[in-house]
Amino acid sequence: MNIKVLVLTLAAFTVGLVELIIGGVLPLIASDLGVSVSTAGQLITAYALVYAVSGPTLLALTAKIERRKLYLLSLVVFILGSLLAFWSPNFGVLLASRFVTAASGSLITTLSLTIAVKVVPENFRARVIGIVSMGISSAIVLGVPLGVLAANHFGWRILFLFIAIFALLAMFVIYKLMEPIAPQQVMPLRQQLASLKNVRIAGAHLVTLLLLAGHYTLYAYFTPFLENVMHLSASWISVVYFFFGLAAVAGGMIGGVMSDSLGAKKSILIVVGVFALSLFILPFTAKMIPLFAILVFVWGALSWALSPAQQSYLIQVAPETSEIQQSFNFSALQVGIAAGSAIGGVVIDRAPSVTYNAWVGGFIVVLAFGVAIYTLYRKTSTRRPQQEKQSGSKLEPNFGGD
Repeated sequence: MNIKVLVLTLAAFTVGLVELIIGGVLPLIASDLGVSVSTAGQLITAYALVYAVSGPTLLALTAKIERRKLYLLSLVVFILGSLLAFWSPNFGVLLASRFVTAASGSLITTLSLTIAVKVVPENFRARVIGIVSMGISSAIVLGVPLGVLAANHFGWRILFLFIAIFALLAMFVIYKLMEPIAPQQVMPLRQQLASLKNVRIAGAHLVTLLLLAGHYTLYAYFTPFLENVMHLSASWISVVYFFFGLAAVAGGMIGGVMSDSLGAKKSILIVVGVFALSLFILPFTAKMIPLFAILVFVWGALSWALSPAQQSYLIQVAPETSEIQQSFNFSALQVGIAAGSAIGGVVIDRAPSVTYNAWVGGFIVVLAFGVAIYTLYRKTSTRRPQQEKQSGSKLEPNFGGD
């Protein structure tokens, strides 16, 4: 593997830790800082919202900065935010640290993807996106279980110290190995936002949002499903989550290989379609452990397999705004997580069984499938070059295939 891609993946893994690990130690944080678990849960909500908003905004504001320099500066801010969390004497300071790490983390994730595709041949672009995405998903299978174990022995604060150290190592290696990377042509923020008027671009982000919303409608409440529907013990629940995490790690690579071989459009439809089907079928396999294991692996893998195809598709359809579109897509992902968790909470409160969370999530993903079909294959009017020159618009290029 390209050493530069490996380092970028490590940085993505570190950022993923900050977001994902907090859920496993909420009771410890709540007890230590004297707040309720629900109040501590705002640390997750705040991170997702700041991440969603700050990514595109910061990318636009820093458009003129050389990318390696910007990456290093983002890591410095991220390290300071992590150290602030390690030191935080009260909940307010810890919440502030989440704002800092979310803002800098969103920029690091987007830059990891955009830099990675520039240091490899074009035919490996989607695969590299999958590898970097795998860095984030690896936080599920490795970081979260190990983090919870470490927190129980040494306290939750030590986790943020470890994260700061990992980020510092990544910064040092990038400083030594990465050459300066010139920024893309500067585009005004208004024009970048105007790119969302392109139905294909907006549709791609909506597909990501809806798929993650459907996913988290069940995944955010997967533990109650395993406890109440399958009657699993705590040790077996840990095994299921570890297995799901392994599948998620594999999913990033699977999605990248699929996109490189089949093309972005076909890959998006396959991932979204099979994802919806797996959510509908999953509750019926609760009494059939081998089939349930297969469905969990498929579900876990597909939860991260969409990203490489989506990112590759956005680079194709909007090369002029590829960086901002990748940032928008991660923002859509965060909004989807927040929306799915909220919808799942309503369902689990009102439905007779948590199995309804899977079915409601499946219907949301079906909506994503419909949006994907409409936006990927809708016909666009063909305009002559002179007309496009007069209109001054380059935000909706006319391309026919993958």
